[in-house]
Amino acid sequence: MVQVDLITGFLGSGKTTFLRKYVQYLIQQGHNVCILENDFGAVNVDAMLLQDLIGERCDIETISGGCDCDTHQRRMRTKLISMAMRGFDRVVIEPSGIFDVDEFYDILRDEPLDRWYALGNVVAIVDARLEDTLSPQAEYLLASEAASAGLVVMSRAQQASCAQAEAVVAHLNRALAACRCPRRFGDDVLCKDWAALTDADWERIDRCGWQQTSYVKLHFDEHEAFTSLYFLELGRTAEQLQRAARTLLQGAGYGHILRIKGFIPENGGWLELNAARDAMTLQPIPNGQEVLIVIGEGLDKAAIEAVVKQL
Repeated sequence: MVQVDLITGFLGSGKTTFLRKYVQYLIQQGHNVCILENDFGAVNVDAMLLQDLIGERCDIETISGGCDCDTHQRRMRTKLISMAMRGFDRVVIEPSGIFDVDEFYDILRDEPLDRWYALGNVVAIVDARLEDTLSPQAEYLLASEAASAGLVVMSRAQQASCAQAEAVVAHLNRALAACRCPRRFGDDVLCKDWAALTDADWERIDRCGWQQTSYVKLHFDEHEAFTSLYFLELGRTAEQLQRAARTLLQGAGYGHILRIKGFIPENGGWLELNAARDAMTLQPIPNGQEVLIVIGEGLDKAAIEAVVKQL
């Protein structure tokens, strides 16, 4: 059977960066890997960041765009059926940061997928500098995406103090308690700079498994609670878009912005912009599409558009 691993985590937690390192480790171990990217919006930005992994031992499939639950499940099921015929021994799925993980478990239990795939590892990525205060919907997603994880891997650990990281684990456990989940995290948390992860660390991740647990579901429309705004062909420089991102993330009146990401053409190549409230990166990538995406809750489209187009 093909082993399936699920990489969960809230918007902007660093799932794609982790997945990249994890897949490189699996390839080095001799596995044939297919990545399934399921982005929140109509443009699958995160999949573009993984294109250079494609080769003899790795391929990428994508599901893009928000849709109703039934349509989404059909798309994922169809992708997994087609992937089962291609000789991979590992599949790694990165869903969007607002994914209902129960959909994933339900799909794997369906025929014929239950005869071809076995759930291997669930790894939850949690930002070591996570905001103290989140909306009820965001608190629920934080808890539900980690509830069944075999291991929580903290991102940006090198930027956080031990006290900050411990406070985030306590925050996660409070969120689990709030949705009546019996799970609590302690020793099953890996808090370490990803650049310093050893072979033993990766082996631990690759064998972390998953845990069956329960929690009370919070019923809400994720695609109404969380919005993504797309700005195409802006013709702005990297400096201008960085300035716009800072204004939006630090200012008031735009809604609760969780993440800003996109690609900027420059000197015949591409730059990737990735910004959250406490961090912003700009780095070269081989391929891109001229787009800026703003993701958050209660977004004021007109106010955000004015900032993006004026700066």
